[in-house]
Amino acid sequence: MIKSIQTGMIALSLLAIMSSGLSARDKKKDGSVHPNSEKWENLFKNDLSNATFPKGIWTCDNGVFTASEDQAIWSAKEYENFKLDLEFKTASGTNSGVIVYCSNQENWIPNSVEIQIADDFAKQWAESPKTWQCGAIFGHLAPTKSLVKKPGEWNRYTITCKGKMITVALNGEIVSHMNMDLWTNTKTNPDGTDIPSWLSTPFNQLKTKGYIGLQGKHAGAPVWFRNVKIKELKAEK
Repeated sequence: MIKSIQTGMIALSLLAIMSSGLSARDKKKDGSVHPNSEKWENLFKNDLSNATFPKGIWTCDNGVFTASEDQAIWSAKEYENFKLDLEFKTASGTNSGVIVYCSNQENWIPNSVEIQIADDFAKQWAESPKTWQCGAIFGHLAPTKSLVKKPGEWNRYTITCKGKMITVALNGEIVSHMNMDLWTNTKTNPDGTDIPSWLSTPFNQLKTKGYIGLQGKHAGAPVWFRNVKIKELKAEK
């Protein structure tokens, strides 16, 4: 018992150290954590010709992507080291997500990392575990604070993936930073909180190259995306 407590304290200390040094390192001189992504590559073309999804589910109208059912839309190729910059808008009760490192589109839930999108103003999500709320790395790491805007307003995500390191910025602030190597089992997170049973692959065993996806109309509530931009990064030596 003492050994397990000590191990947990060490893991939490590592998380605190990484988070404390992160904001200063990742912020630009003007204090912004979001990049100028205007000239980046569009992850999805407006005609959806470079996307994979069930026919008739996803549409794009004036640059805004949305789905009529709970089916994800996937990038045409796999990505490894990258920055993903996008805007999203929730409706009342929205529960969606941005999916990275997906190695199996047909069974993506245990074979990927999901950055959660949720209407935290809705009762069912406001009262859910913190690891289920907007800005979380779903089921594994709670956001440092709630920054999602009310339904109907546009939010901005910048998600940086470099190997096992994932950083999430929401509406101007870094809210999640993860070293996947610290997540070594499928039962509990390093801070002692429970991992949902359906997330059945330890993060330290997940591949760090995969498809990028957007979750569709999950739990009966729609979600909208626009300006979904990506920039591939050089692998760190």
